[in-house]
Amino acid sequence: MDVGNAVKKAKKGDKEALLQLIVAEKEAYYRLAYSYMRNEADAMDVLEEMIVKLYERIGQLKKEESFHTWSKTILVNQCKRMLKRNNRVTPLGDQLDLSKGHTHSTGISDYRQVEDQMDLQAILHHLNTDQREAIQLKYFHDLDYGSIAAMTRVSTGTVKSRIYQGLQKLRALYRRNADEQY
Repeated sequence: MDVGNAVKKAKKGDKEALLQLIVAEKEAYYRLAYSYMRNEADAMDVLEEMIVKLYERIGQLKKEESFHTWSKTILVNQCKRMLKRNNRVTPLGDQLDLSKGHTHSTGISDYRQVEDQMDLQAILHHLNTDQREAIQLKYFHDLDYGSIAAMTRVSTGTVKSRIYQGLQKLRALYRRNADEQY
């Protein structure tokens, strides 16, 4: 699908074109919403709000090729608004959802995967919220620096700095833990 043409059609009021754009990235949208909301129902609610905002604001999009980055920014903002509204600010990745059983058939037992996820979450808690969010958006959601900057409303340099400093902290922590085990 040609994103540029679909966005142009959507700007002219073609709801089907907008729907195609959203469906093309539906799994990425859901993963992003779920990583903030930590609840399937809330993630779906936020996605619905995002779709309404996209429909209302599609005319404001200046660069057609940036649709997916722009829409993900709207989604992140909707997540943050809902969390604030519900007064349950949960920084990205603070809770591990064990009930979903998100496991992959890599030969590793479910127990070991859950244990690894819990270890990763525990390590990430040593970072400040901004560093943790930037690292998770970069490495868990495979977003580029520009997209992360747009979503978090900071400069690209700030995003790179947060990721670099966060990774430095994680390396130091990992080395320290490895040294303590031996």
